[in-house]
Amino acid sequence: MPRDSFLKTLGPGLVVAAAGIGAGDVITATVTGARFGTALAWALLACVLLKYALNEGLARWQLATDSTVIEACAQRLPRWVSAYFFLYLLLWTFFVGGSLSNACGLAGHSLVPRIPVWAWGVVHSVVAATLVLLGGFGLFERIMKILVGAMVTAVLVCAVLLAPSLPELLRHLVWPALPPGSGPSVLAIFGGIGGSMTMLCYGYWIRENHWSGPGCKSAMRVDLLLAYLVTLVFALALTVVASGCNAVVAQGPGMALEVAARLETVLGPAGRWTFLAGFWCAVFAAMLAVWQGVPYLFADFVTAWRPRDRGATEANLPSPEAASDGSAPLDLKKTRAYRSYLIYLAGPPLVLLIFGRPVAVVVVFAVIGAFFMPFLAALLLYLNNRRDWNRALPNGILHNLALVVVILLFGWIGLVELRDAFAR
Repeated sequence: MPRDSFLKTLGPGLVVAAAGIGAGDVITATVTGARFGTALAWALLACVLLKYALNEGLARWQLATDSTVIEACAQRLPRWVSAYFFLYLLLWTFFVGGSLSNACGLAGHSLVPRIPVWAWGVVHSVVAATLVLLGGFGLFERIMKILVGAMVTAVLVCAVLLAPSLPELLRHLVWPALPPGSGPSVLAIFGGIGGSMTMLCYGYWIRENHWSGPGCKSAMRVDLLLAYLVTLVFALALTVVASGCNAVVAQGPGMALEVAARLETVLGPAGRWTFLAGFWCAVFAAMLAVWQGVPYLFADFVTAWRPRDRGATEANLPSPEAASDGSAPLDLKKTRAYRSYLIYLAGPPLVLLIFGRPVAVVVVFAVIGAFFMPFLAALLLYLNNRRDWNRALPNGILHNLALVVVILLFGWIGLVELRDAFAR
């Protein structure tokens, strides 16, 4: 890919950064900063490196084979693999949709308290869905770049103005330490920062930018490095601005206001409003990225599971393998499955703004989702080491080592999550 062309299309990684940061990651980084300052910065760095290894493996498979991981599961692996993905997607969508709507409601309420949280949540969900339905990918990407730039700049400026100790921050970044009581926070960092299911969306966003073939490997890696650098900088900045906050308040619905109040004390009203604006940009960018990207996954499942001849006839669309013979690939955004799933994502989860989460469903979600990351790592370990399937961009020794670390680490985290879910 020519250098000028790459610079013009650079951006799918920034969308991944926004989607991966998400509402849960904002809360995790803020609570971590309020309780332990920057002492767990090393965990943020380690988590970002491992998530990069996973996302790079996903993208490398797609560039080498011109097929998504979902298509690979449907066409090359036993059906239970796709079934696991699909069931996890349905449950994950519901809870993440509700979580993002609630977070956007809190962000809007923090800026304009006269409007209640639930109303702000509904407004944000409807606006995000409308932008996805009516706007093209170009508009979506431009909005995302603006939101990501604003959120990182706002939080980073606040962090710099607080004048943290750089030697201490660098020491915490490279030297692992476990302050008393920090175990659950370390697990939360590895379990949340950098996204999970949203990593699968990257393959569809690089397709939108017409990145295909092994020749785009370098561009993809630079793009993802930028994405996870943004994620790391944002998370570190949040831990800095949250240091010194009331840890109890920072874990509740008043989290954003608690941090904003602390910044107002130190930096004045400008610090307060800068942080609240950055917080809003972060959660709305995450919502918009999820609303645009996750319906791809459902539409790809539906297309990949259809019998090739009957599915193409019924939908009056080319089969998923159409791109392999040189014809135009299927535009998943124009399918009924994509639009229907966007409505499911933006609508039903709003009930969580009112009723909360049913305990039984939460337990099922924990059981299915606890091992998603090690499952994904094992899947990539298998797919990218099959030289008959991936000749162009197979795993190297470092790739395999990173995936083994993910399996062991996130497998342990999954066991802890299961234990805690059943205990509750």
